[in-house]
Amino acid sequence: MRLFSGRAYPELADEVAAELGIPITPTSAYDFANGEIFIRFEESVRGSDAFVLQSHSAPVNKQIMEQLIMVDALKRASAKRITVVLPFYGYARQDKKHRGREPISARLMADLFKTAGADRLMCVDLHTSQIQGFFDGPVDHLFALPLLTNYVGSKVDRKNLVIVSPDSGRVRVAERWSELLGGCSIAFIHKTRDPRIPNEATVGKVVGDVKGMTCVVIDDMIDTAGTVTKAVDALIEAGAKDVIIAATHAVLSGPAIDRLKKSRVSEVVVTNTLPIAEENRFDNLTVLSIAPLLGRAIKEVFEDGSVTSLFD
Repeated sequence: MRLFSGRAYPELADEVAAELGIPITPTSAYDFANGEIFIRFEESVRGSDAFVLQSHSAPVNKQIMEQLIMVDALKRASAKRITVVLPFYGYARQDKKHRGREPISARLMADLFKTAGADRLMCVDLHTSQIQGFFDGPVDHLFALPLLTNYVGSKVDRKNLVIVSPDSGRVRVAERWSELLGGCSIAFIHKTRDPRIPNEATVGKVVGDVKGMTCVVIDDMIDTAGTVTKAVDALIEAGAKDVIIAATHAVLSGPAIDRLKKSRVSEVVVTNTLPIAEENRFDNLTVLSIAPLLGRAIKEVFEDGSVTSLFD
């Protein structure tokens, strides 16, 4: 087994390596003056079972290109099997055509990794499950759900808990939260979005009884935090006693930090699939480590075990 890390998030790679009890394979990586990326592995990788970890943080395009080049280098150096580990899958929101003449960029991403030489993908909480079908090969779709529900369940009174989906499309995920937390109530927020305007949604009314309850707003990612903070306001106005936000991917672009700090939310719970700069951390932000899950999944793949068993 060999673990390789790009430059996007070495701290997470160190955590995963510690879980596996192996070192990260030394790699030389630098940028040329015009922005082109150079990669060279400092040890032989012939016949290895290679796991290439890179989280697609900003600047997303650079991180993706670096990982593609790493995969190509491993393929040309005769690695036996190459697994691309994507804690956060870039372009996952572009998984279908909303209107004519639009790309399906999530499919293009899968095609690029296949062409580069990847044999397998490992992802955490894809924006939509259908992305698994875009890659011509095995895809291990890992879920942060048990990690998040265990934490939230230990902090709140489950009898007065409502799981809130930020839109109707995530009601099924809310149901899974409810199952793991003992059958608590579910609500959702009616939301509309103009596909021509990115990162902006109109939050309508709350569907479900939240009066006097502790609400957990769930989502796969927090980008600019516009939608989720509007959802918090809508829940408070509907009589919610307390609101917690729980999401897997803390993208936190642009005004996100300022919006979350000013919001009436009591706690924001995320995982560390993406790096969060120290200056972007605030008092009621809780970051849970995804490294144990990634480490266990990598070990199962390496030993030809069952990744599904991690969620049974």
